[in-house]
Amino acid sequence: MFKDLIKKLERMNGQSVSIPIDSDENGYIDKQCPSVACEFIFKVNEDDWRNIFNDEAIWCPLCRYEAPATQWFTIEQVKHAKAEALAVIKGEINNALRSGAQKFNRRQPKNSFISMTMEVKGGIKRTHTIPAKAAELMQLEIQCEACHSRFAVIGSAYFCPACGHNSVTQTFSDSLRKIRAKNDSVQIVRNALNVTIGKDEAELTCRSLIETCISDGVVAFQKYSEGMYERFGKLPFNAFQRLEQGSNLWEVAVQRSFSDWLTSEELATLNILYQKRHLLAHNEGIVDSQYIKKSGDLSYKEGQRIVVSGKDIDNLVSSIEKLANGIKEICDRA
Repeated sequence: MFKDLIKKLERMNGQSVSIPIDSDENGYIDKQCPSVACEFIFKVNEDDWRNIFNDEAIWCPLCRYEAPATQWFTIEQVKHAKAEALAVIKGEINNALRSGAQKFNRRQPKNSFISMTMEVKGGIKRTHTIPAKAAELMQLEIQCEACHSRFAVIGSAYFCPACGHNSVTQTFSDSLRKIRAKNDSVQIVRNALNVTIGKDEAELTCRSLIETCISDGVVAFQKYSEGMYERFGKLPFNAFQRLEQGSNLWEVAVQRSFSDWLTSEELATLNILYQKRHLLAHNEGIVDSQYIKKSGDLSYKEGQRIVVSGKDIDNLVSSIEKLANGIKEICDRA
């Protein structure tokens, strides 16, 4: 009666079930960082995954966690695979029972005083797998400048998942996008917080949001400059946190200074913003004599607290972007 079932179970012993994974309409497949502290979801080009990526090591684009290629399935893909494997096993068992029942019923003698039949309910079950669906498209598509693999993310990415390369230019570009997004979202955040936590807390939060943009910008340009300067030699500690020193370093290295890429007005404004960042980092934003001396900003007196506006952030981003473009152009030719 159960011969078909026993044979099926014997054949299934040690058998694996392969679950296909669909790519999205742009040819990208979903991956997820296996680090429980990160679990960043991203996409990789399906062709590049086969031809460029190495099975021994994949890197997370956000945190650079490293693991073999077999560990980068998404949580949703794993759930789907478990469900599909269980469905296939149930289907194989159900269909083996159905086949055994049909054979048993055909062997029953006709016109017998006593007859027995076997019935397996539930209908024929599928024994094929359904592919895991791809998640929605991710707008930011990136191609690694080192290995040329293609991947896509939401938000920011700092490392290539295929080779672990940290792109200085990509990281800087992502930092500027983040700063612009924070600056452009201030009023939206203020309106939402006014309703949920009150006007006082909303104003404090939004002021902090704007002020952190200055620090973000200075640090982003510092890291970009350090990365681009590596080919020219060692740097003094935090040299690119100081505009004048940074400009002098580039003048020695490539015979171009910041005044070649910015107007005197833009440089003066940028210097004020750098000094404001210094005050925020080291003096709670309270003006002292050193700020007035180094910035040339006579709109404040000692003891006042500086104000950072959205226009300040626009000026900061515009100026450091011009400097970065100038540095990249001259370095590419060097």
